[in-house]
Amino acid sequence: MKPRTFRRHFRESFKNLRRNGWMTFAAVSAVTVTLLLTGVFLVIMLNLNKVATDIENDVEVRVHIKLLAEEKDKEQLRMQIESLPEVESVDYSSKEEELQNMIKDMGSDFSLFEQSNPLYDVFIVKTVRPQDTPNAARKIEQFEYTETAVYGEEKVENLFSFMKTARNIGVVLVAGLLFTAMFLISNTIKITIFARRKEIEIMKLVGATNGFIRWPFLLEGLWIGLLGSLIPIGAISVGYYYAEQALSARLSAHFIEFIGYLPLVLPVTGLLLIIAIFIGIWGSFISVRRFLNV
Repeated sequence: MKPRTFRRHFRESFKNLRRNGWMTFAAVSAVTVTLLLTGVFLVIMLNLNKVATDIENDVEVRVHIKLLAEEKDKEQLRMQIESLPEVESVDYSSKEEELQNMIKDMGSDFSLFEQSNPLYDVFIVKTVRPQDTPNAARKIEQFEYTETAVYGEEKVENLFSFMKTARNIGVVLVAGLLFTAMFLISNTIKITIFARRKEIEIMKLVGATNGFIRWPFLLEGLWIGLLGSLIPIGAISVGYYYAEQALSARLSAHFIEFIGYLPLVLPVTGLLLIIAIFIGIWGSFISVRRFLNV
């Protein structure tokens, strides 16, 4: 395409946007609303997924070592645990450290046990994948110097089941919302082009090629997508900044952390921009094609 022809299409696309002001407003509004809903829901789902992953990663197996085990026996048990393919790391906590942690968490009343400590020495085991925790615990319990291997069996397995279900539902909802956004936006663009079908037919009858007719509409779709993405991108960028600042301080005490501002906002806004441009151009391309066969 010649530069002069492209500049003509460029100018014509802006003229058409102004000439069909209300239809342009309707198309941009459809893009804005659907992308805003999609963006907000995506931000929520990404943060919920991070919180779920953090909770899963905090799951650990506490291996109580038999009281009669000597140092060489403890070392043997550590080596056996570390040899398991499911295990990522093994940390040791003596019964004195366990008691101090209990006093710190539960109160000074437990300091009475300092003279006759009834607790066990413990190996704290982290698995490669949180889902490996139950299997690793069952294997560790079979070792000679293991008294018990505790990981909160019922709660952990219920947690894994809930997280899996929540993630699957989130993926379906995000996909459904994106499909709905594409459907609504493309249909709105179809309406704007349908209102100008006579213009397309006249251009076709006087000898204009399909490409010559199509280009201004494709550019219009591009501008509609870009204009419609401005408010969602701005709202999410500003809104998430203040939401993260306000909620992070409150929830950090509960060990809940959100995704950082830039690591979340940059991918989400970039995705929204790509979706907006794609839907605008795709909607225009599909819509104008049906009027080119005169």
